[in-house]
Amino acid sequence: MSTTLVIGASSNSDRYANKAIRSLLMHKHHVVAISKSSGQESGIEFMKPLSPLNNIDTVTLYINPVLQQIYYNYIIDLKPRRVIFNPGTENDKFEQMLMDKGIEPVIACTLVLLSIGDY
Repeated sequence: MSTTLVIGASSNSDRYANKAIRSLLMHKHHVVAISKSSGQESGIEFMKPLSPLNNIDTVTLYINPVLQQIYYNYIIDLKPRRVIFNPGTENDKFEQMLMDKGIEPVIACTLVLLSIGDY
């Protein structure tokens, strides 16, 4: 089973990162989540930024491009198949860095991809 890493996780059920965690789980995906704040959603305990991980297939971003900078090397070193840039997270510089490393940047909404069966 492939694993999705949600960066920018939130315990607030109104936040899109929170909705994404719940939707990923509902669609039977394995989820790990990183947040600068401690918390959990649906039994997924949030890890601290830059926590060591393995076997990540997809990274889905819910942090703005400025906050993404500390994650550039971390995400590249995870060697995911793809990184999803949700609305508001688009980042031309990081997208190019990913492509240069053979990682697919996807400009899309995780919730929409899941809802249409295109995740």
